[in-house]
Amino acid sequence: MPASTHATAAAQLSSTNRPDTLTLATFAAVAVLGGANAVAIKVGFAELAPFWAAAIRFLGAAVILFVVMAVMRLSLPSGRALVGVVLFGILAFGLSYLFAYWALQEVSAGTAMVILATVPLLTAILAIAQRVEQFRMKRLVGAAIAALGIALIFWNEIAFASPAALFAVFVGAVCIAQAPVTVKRFPRVDPVVESGLGMAVGGIMLLVVSLLAGEPRAIPTGLPTQLSLLYLIVGGSIGLFVLYLFMLSRWTASGASYVMLIMPLVTIALAAAILGERITWIFVVGGAAVLAGVYVGALRPHRGGGPEAANAKT
Repeated sequence: MPASTHATAAAQLSSTNRPDTLTLATFAAVAVLGGANAVAIKVGFAELAPFWAAAIRFLGAAVILFVVMAVMRLSLPSGRALVGVVLFGILAFGLSYLFAYWALQEVSAGTAMVILATVPLLTAILAIAQRVEQFRMKRLVGAAIAALGIALIFWNEIAFASPAALFAVFVGAVCIAQAPVTVKRFPRVDPVVESGLGMAVGGIMLLVVSLLAGEPRAIPTGLPTQLSLLYLIVGGSIGLFVLYLFMLSRWTASGASYVMLIMPLVTIALAAAILGERITWIFVVGGAAVLAGVYVGALRPHRGGGPEAANAKT
């Protein structure tokens, strides 16, 4: 990339050293939408097999987004941009949800989201290793503080799931962490287009897995399952990922990934209210540590002089 382009990118993204009000509002919305997903998925398991449920969720969302793309007359990507979208779809919707949906048959919604809260640390490591971002000590410090909170909650929950299921959630976390790093390595694409095409790729992958696994392809008839599926398509897929990609366009990959630390707090609170999952003082203490880690690692202004986002490839 020419030096002048680097300078322009740095100037355009200088505000992302500390996210502006719109970015923070998007951050909060993504946290709530994503935090509710695990609960909705668990509700849907009453009638739907895991891979089939994930496939119809993303394929349904993709169809809606394709209609939006046509109405807005958004152009489809080509070349390297298209490659980036396909890789994003494989990671963010295909592989990550393949592991997550399988594990959620056994793992509680809260525990799954707690494990997924390792995403910010994984994203920072992957972004630095792939030279998408430069090393920032505050990222690791914030992640370490949050990790203490996550460890407290995890220690309280691990007795209720098998190591294989817990490991599957962690593998899903690695895929989620790599997805925004991949987005940063390729030309930027409109969030609606990237979400729609990505969900189509991931949905087809999950449909193939469902067919190979011989899952029953049931149509939900119960109102709770129907409502959970409707939410997962509209709010938990279209709303969540369009807003996430919008936030990612205004922030660094590792900064945006800190939303994964807020999601478990939303999930466990909703799971307690809707699914009857227990909530303890350990969750309260651990949640406070998570919030402190998010502030230190993602929201506290950087004092090193140059904006962090200037180090992110666009």
